[in-house]
Amino acid sequence: MTRTLERKYAVLAPLLDERTRRLWAASEARAIGRGGVTRVAEATGMSRVTVRAGLRELDSGEAAPSGSPGGGRRRRPGGGRKALTARDPGLVGALERELDPVTRGDPTGPLRWTCSSAARLSQRLRDAGHPASERTVNRLLHELGYSLQANRKTLEGRQHPDRDAQFRRIDRRVRAFQRLGQPVVSVDTKKKELIGPYRNGGREWRPKGRPDAVKVHDFIDRDLGKAIPYGVYDLTANAGWVGVGVDHDTAEFAVATLRRWWRQMGRHTHPGARRLLITADGGGSNGSRSRLWKFELQKLADALGLCVSVCHFPPGTSKWNKIEHRMFCHITQNWRGRPLVSHEVVVNLIGATTTKDGLAIRSELDEGIYPTGRQITDEQMSSLAIKRDPFHGEWNYSLSPKSQ
Repeated sequence: MTRTLERKYAVLAPLLDERTRRLWAASEARAIGRGGVTRVAEATGMSRVTVRAGLRELDSGEAAPSGSPGGGRRRRPGGGRKALTARDPGLVGALERELDPVTRGDPTGPLRWTCSSAARLSQRLRDAGHPASERTVNRLLHELGYSLQANRKTLEGRQHPDRDAQFRRIDRRVRAFQRLGQPVVSVDTKKKELIGPYRNGGREWRPKGRPDAVKVHDFIDRDLGKAIPYGVYDLTANAGWVGVGVDHDTAEFAVATLRRWWRQMGRHTHPGARRLLITADGGGSNGSRSRLWKFELQKLADALGLCVSVCHFPPGTSKWNKIEHRMFCHITQNWRGRPLVSHEVVVNLIGATTTKDGLAIRSELDEGIYPTGRQITDEQMSSLAIKRDPFHGEWNYSLSPKSQ
């Protein structure tokens, strides 16, 4: 909207005198409604006082007096209040000097940003003898090429040369399994959460002036411990299972969660399944290099009578895992601003997570003990009924039930 106003004003301004410009600006502000005065002022460079004066003229009926089209006396060229930058030629230079020590990014690039607020910069300019309001500082920052920006997760580290080829392979495998009516799941561990009255990011509606009181320092309570949510997301059914562990995030725990998902949800959703495809990150408890992960998956294949296939995402690409932006993000949104005071609260909040697209999640507390440091011998590895794919067999492999 602001750009539209800028274009309209650029066309009309040479044809209008001071008064008609003011009245035009007032009529545009009135048409916009709430916030219109500010938007018109920013688009035209007029002050809000001027736009409000035009509104008063429209309200009082003085907008169309008899006489000349210009509406009476016109101000002589060069008359009126001068811009602050004209009255204080050193203002822009002083602002840039304040920005130089804290400017981030490439100072020669077209887009820059600063870690100082407009209010703080305004105060510094006043202290340096260049009085300027916060609004003026905001306007000057935009004119100098600055903008408000948030962090963006884009740095993935060094990319593997077969990164895109693996993505294409995963996509083909997923589509093939879905065409055959076989289950496809995405798995991962969500961020571990401290249990107790600790601050949780976000806000929720509560009676005014009565926020939840939480601890100042986030030191783990050894009696309450922590929650380790491991998720299984069914890509076809748009449904998920989250096992909330209390011990360690190990491959044994990850496969135990897969087993519970299958018994509680998977076998009912996919009654005729003969194969299972798992898409997973390349690291963590379900990492591509983990011997325990493969050893436990073999036990899972034997117990369920399913051929279990796995496709790992390439290194540094975990954010593309479907479970991250189809399930975990909604869980985080659902429990925002709520202290996770017990494991039961965590389980209930996860289970209550839904979306307008029909996402359904079931959750269960897993109080099992999963010790770290378990070693799988070469002999145990050689006993696996594993078939590695010719293309990156460390990322793509299948484990068949030994009974077959």
